[in-house]
Amino acid sequence: MEIEEQDRRILRALQEDGRISNQDLAEKAGMSVSACWRRVRALETAGIVAGYTALVDATKAGLGFHAVVYIHLARHESSYVAAFITEVKRRPEVLDCFATTGEADYYLRVRCKDLDAYNAFLDDVLFRLPGIANVRTSLVLKEIKHQTMLDI
Repeated sequence: MEIEEQDRRILRALQEDGRISNQDLAEKAGMSVSACWRRVRALETAGIVAGYTALVDATKAGLGFHAVVYIHLARHESSYVAAFITEVKRRPEVLDCFATTGEADYYLRVRCKDLDAYNAFLDDVLFRLPGIANVRTSLVLKEIKHQTMLDI
């Protein structure tokens, strides 16, 4: 699906407020309500709009520990990689996981209650996975920029 200017206006408005009414969205996009509804459905069907969610303040929700974790694998055997990926996807502490080039094989962004909860995550999960050679943790001291909106 090719993204047209009306789609861009719709996507910008939905990213600003996912709870916007279709009527207000149509107004912002400069189109009729029915045409707007059809465009939104087309964007959803194409997977461009992947879902809708609420943004939660992690610290206020009791998840004050925030870290960036760098994982180095000792071996890249498919069974080790598959076990690592399966476990990371399953863990609620892991907000993001990226396979990377450079110093680490994987980069995780982890949020949990406190240092004790993080230590339990390390001991009970990461350190038990086969093939992990090294885990390096950088604590997040201050969040400078956190953005969910894409520049469409």
